[in-house]
Amino acid sequence: MAKTPKNESAKSKPKEATKGKLKQGAKKENGEKSTAKNPKTTRKPTARKNTKKSTNKSLTPSFKQRFFKGLWSIIWKASLAFIAFIIICGIYFDKKIERRLDGSTWTLPAALYARPLTLQVASPLTQHALVGELRLLNYRPVRNVQSAGQFATSGNKVTIYRRAFDFSDRSEPAQLVTVSFNGQGVSDLSSRQQRHLQQFRLDPLLLDRLNSKQIQDRVFVPFEKIPDLFINTLLLMEDRNFYHHQGVSPFAILRAFIVNFKAGRTVQGGSTLTQQLAKNLFLSQERSLWRKFQEAYMAVLIDHKYSKDKILEAYLNEVYLAQNGATGIYGIELASDFYFARPVDELRVEQIALLVAIIKGPSYYNPRRNPERALARRDLVLRLMLEHNYINTAQYRIAAKGNLNLSNAKALNNRANPAFVSLLNRELQSDVPASVRKKSGLSIFTSISPLAQKNAEMAIQNGVPKVQKEGQRDLQGAMVITDREYAEVRAIVSGKNVKFSGFNRALDASRPIGSLVKPAVYLTALDQGYALTDTLNDKAIILKNSTGQRWRPKNYDRKFRGEVTVEYALVHSLNVPTVNLGMQVGLGNVIDSLHKMGVNEKIPAYPSLVLGSVSLSPFQVAQMYQPISMKGVYKPLTMIRSIVSSQGEVVYQRSQHAQQIFSSQSVSQLSNALHKVTTEGTARSLRWRNPGQDFAGKTGTTNNLNDSWFVGFDKDEVVTTWVGKDNNKSAELTGSSGALVLFSDYMKAKVGN
Repeated sequence: MAKTPKNESAKSKPKEATKGKLKQGAKKENGEKSTAKNPKTTRKPTARKNTKKSTNKSLTPSFKQRFFKGLWSIIWKASLAFIAFIIICGIYFDKKIERRLDGSTWTLPAALYARPLTLQVASPLTQHALVGELRLLNYRPVRNVQSAGQFATSGNKVTIYRRAFDFSDRSEPAQLVTVSFNGQGVSDLSSRQQRHLQQFRLDPLLLDRLNSKQIQDRVFVPFEKIPDLFINTLLLMEDRNFYHHQGVSPFAILRAFIVNFKAGRTVQGGSTLTQQLAKNLFLSQERSLWRKFQEAYMAVLIDHKYSKDKILEAYLNEVYLAQNGATGIYGIELASDFYFARPVDELRVEQIALLVAIIKGPSYYNPRRNPERALARRDLVLRLMLEHNYINTAQYRIAAKGNLNLSNAKALNNRANPAFVSLLNRELQSDVPASVRKKSGLSIFTSISPLAQKNAEMAIQNGVPKVQKEGQRDLQGAMVITDREYAEVRAIVSGKNVKFSGFNRALDASRPIGSLVKPAVYLTALDQGYALTDTLNDKAIILKNSTGQRWRPKNYDRKFRGEVTVEYALVHSLNVPTVNLGMQVGLGNVIDSLHKMGVNEKIPAYPSLVLGSVSLSPFQVAQMYQPISMKGVYKPLTMIRSIVSSQGEVVYQRSQHAQQIFSSQSVSQLSNALHKVTTEGTARSLRWRNPGQDFAGKTGTTNNLNDSWFVGFDKDEVVTTWVGKDNNKSAELTGSSGALVLFSDYMKAKVGN
């Protein structure tokens, strides 16, 4: 066998390898071309191509994993942040809600009450006066008394269903009492529980609420005093699922969305009462998703933390219902008083329907501005009340046929008088500690008598024009009425425009008092041992002062009588004998007497002092005469009896300190002489002006007839009256032709004449 040469075999191997390679390449689909020219170059592209394929396969799952991992990280971090945000908001909202609803939800204005009328057997109160008081308290006359706030008269009897009330000393429930009268006054008191009562008191009139610009005007009413019919009607109209949802009602929101979408505008809201409460208490009226979120979140928290009754109580005391001038009316109790002049628990069916109707839109359904619109809404509420069996058919017919029957628009304001509110504020500042004044929701019980205040206002309003001389237009008047036994202010009027809150003449008009000072001169003399039968010179005299100036006092009628008794000089208000008496007892002693009687001004010791050169306000004159009416006992005039906190605690009580400054015998003699003033002296016209009434009093007239004064008192009141001009020009009136006439009118009204 022939041997193959080495070099020949070596050359043949690459060829065979190349052929095999070409065969494999030829088998590839689509005629894949090979660019290799030798074995080395053909292997490299193949190896590079395989490497790329393996790299792509390893990269694809890694990218997806990172994408979903990053997305999941964002989601759980955002969720965690959202949960943290919700928790933080919840903690913040919860604390905010607790501070408001667990403490004093509102800064309530102080409630100013008149004195409660106390009825006692054998008291001189007349039937006419009692009925007048009941009407001022908005008690309703009926034939048959059935519920609180009603009264009926039959012959000499008055049957009263007294309202429940929290007095300063205790709470008293509603009570049915019959008051019998005879010619002298109250003859008997009886009730269902007790046949014969010794005394009984009516609830006091709410005179005013002391607001500041930062305090909303409202009167708080607890849930248990709100009628069930009112609650049921409110829920029927505003939130039917109130007792079933958890603060937010998804169904109500969905229903409102559908209705609004169909209407193309907002015609229905989806907020629950709890959401409305949250908005009213904590949020603004801004329309935004953020505000709605807060409202809903707070509503859920409120619903979780508090009972449904507590939420309703807060809502009904918070809701805005009317505008009284520049002051908003908040809460259903004050709104009930504003629209109907009665408490919410005495509302009739149609009044409940109207008040619930107003809640929907206090401005839109304002019954005074838009009566037809309000009436239509009220009737809708009544129909729904009937459909849901809240009222029967008979009740519906009676309620639906009636009109709105609103009270006088100014009735809420007419109870207050700027004169006594001004006096109250001064007394609060001077006598009541600041720690008490700052408390919210105080009840201030005063001595103001609503009937006396009304009669005094009428006496000034009608009396000033009556005594005004023809051609005069600027005559004014003021009146202060005080209690003889307790030195309390019963009424105060500062001008013929009784509701004007400007210059308070009763407190601040300091004018010469003329002959009103004379009783102080005569009381000083009587306390020194003088007698009414002692005589005084009534002859012309000349007095010199330290500068040598001469003064010749004269009597009003320019006559001299030689000698007169002390009593005669006082009864007829003679000037010359009074000057002689003042000089005899000592001007310093007269000044001391005036200071003891409550005059705090510095008084110069001039002889003209005893004829009334000293200037005082009507209130200061009332204080000066108080010891005369109280048998020589001095007690400062006050108006505030007590102050009770919102928790029912008495936080202030007036001082009962009194001091005997004159002997009762001296004062008794003086009072007898002052009685003769009204029967035979300068005030004797009272005999025909007020027949059958007994008074004591003193007229006062100043130089040029600038000021007309009269102070008179009966068995229980002292009435101080001034008539004059603010510019200090002549009123052309004496004490008997001006101020006395107004006093007479007041006393006529007091007894019902």
